[in-house]
Amino acid sequence: MARYVVDVMPKQEILDPQGKAVLGALPRLGFAGVVDVRQGKRFEVEVEGEPSDETLAEVRKMAETLLSNPVIEDYEVHAQASDQ
Repeated sequence: MARYVVDVMPKQEILDPQGKAVLGALPRLGFAGVVDVRQGKRFEVEVEGEPSDETLAEVRKMAETLLSNPVIEDYEVHAQASDQ
């Protein structure tokens, strides 16, 4: 079985209110020195068969068409080792 991880983050130019809320809360909780927080999403996709370039391309297509909104989000896809 092949496992892929898709990390989705708001584009840098897009306002991230959830990240800003976390950034504001950290000093109140005693965490100093944090200058920015961005909140995103992580998907773990398991696919039948062995990892391959074709399967990686298929998961990238999933990320672009369903798992992210390419207008406001960037995504990265990578294969995850089977022992993790």
